[in-house]
Amino acid sequence: MKREKPRTKTEDNVIYMETSEETKEANDKKEQLTKNQKKASYFLLVLIIIAVLFVVSFLLNKQYKGYKVVDSNVTDYENTANFVEFISGLLKYTPDGVSYIDANGNTVWSAGVDMKQPVAVVSGRYVAIADLSGNTVGVFNDEGPVSTVTMPYTICDVDVANQGAFAVVLESEETNYINLYNKKGEIVYEIQTTIDKSGYPLDISISDDGKKLFTSYLNIENSLAENSLAAYNFGDVGQNSNADRMVGGYKFENEVIPKVEFIDNDTVVAFGTHTITVYAMKEKPTDKASIQLKEDIRSVFYNEKYIGIVQNCNGDDEHKYIVKVYNLNGNLEFDNYIDFDYNNIYAAEKEIIITGGTNCLIYRTNGSVKYEGIMSGNIMSMVPNSNNLEYVVVYDDLTETIKLKLGKTEQVAAPKEEE
Repeated sequence: MKREKPRTKTEDNVIYMETSEETKEANDKKEQLTKNQKKASYFLLVLIIIAVLFVVSFLLNKQYKGYKVVDSNVTDYENTANFVEFISGLLKYTPDGVSYIDANGNTVWSAGVDMKQPVAVVSGRYVAIADLSGNTVGVFNDEGPVSTVTMPYTICDVDVANQGAFAVVLESEETNYINLYNKKGEIVYEIQTTIDKSGYPLDISISDDGKKLFTSYLNIENSLAENSLAAYNFGDVGQNSNADRMVGGYKFENEVIPKVEFIDNDTVVAFGTHTITVYAMKEKPTDKASIQLKEDIRSVFYNEKYIGIVQNCNGDDEHKYIVKVYNLNGNLEFDNYIDFDYNNIYAAEKEIIITGGTNCLIYRTNGSVKYEGIMSGNIMSMVPNSNNLEYVVVYDDLTETIKLKLGKTEQVAAPKEEE
């Protein structure tokens, strides 16, 4: 029998060393491959992120050059007709009647009114129409008329809440009244003021839930203007504060504040001649932000996230007006220009629609131009549809639903006669 030759230490060591070197080389190759794979993955991830950012940036900033007419209805609007954005369409109101027009230009309902100087305010699915210098207030929602109330004194101002409650400023010979009503027209609370004591009421605003009220009063004494703001709470907090439910007040010298507005249930903005002030008011008002103005305000607009103003471009031969948009902390988000005489400016959730004559300009809230162009007629009103690129445009004798496109404008839908 052949005996196996015994291995020496040296041979064992050689074999061991050879095995170790082979393993180390294999491990090095594997480690290098893993590093290369990781680098490739990181590089691919960076490319994907860059591509996504490019696409998002393109979508957020691309400018549309034309539009396509999706639907069209021939209409006959009176010269006395006014329009206000309502639900997903428009509310048309005249001294003789009020109508709700949906996003396709169809009349959902109509109701008769008898007013000399109607003015409409909208909140959510409710609208209040008041006869300024008259005595009638009508409340409507998306289904039609809700209530009609005859006031005991002359109406100076009106505002409405999301659930239909409304407030009116009434003027008698010696006393002013701010009355709060529920949507059925039943009085909830009455505030009495006098011009000698409080001044003349300039504006009021009611919160979405109908429980809070903000007012602006102007008092002129010795040729000096003093503006005061008063906050009221008709909930438990106001009831426990004092008899008149007043929970806060502010005074401004040499400042006129013609506009106050609850832009959401807990935030109020006071638009003054020199200052815009933002107040937080969950129950009682507290200062939140202040914006100092160097030029007079021509127009204001707002939504739940932004407040905006339009000012004249004094001394600028190239531009007519400048648009400035601020967040609720008072920081400037963007400013840009309007180079035509505009009639309407509307703040949607993600964009600002500016129209005048046949001109239309749409800014996104990041400051980029979404659309700028000439429409087919004199624009009375324009609001966004539920589709991101669709809008309802009301002309003198026509209502169109349009969709923005990158190419030239095309007409594809023949107008339908209104039934």
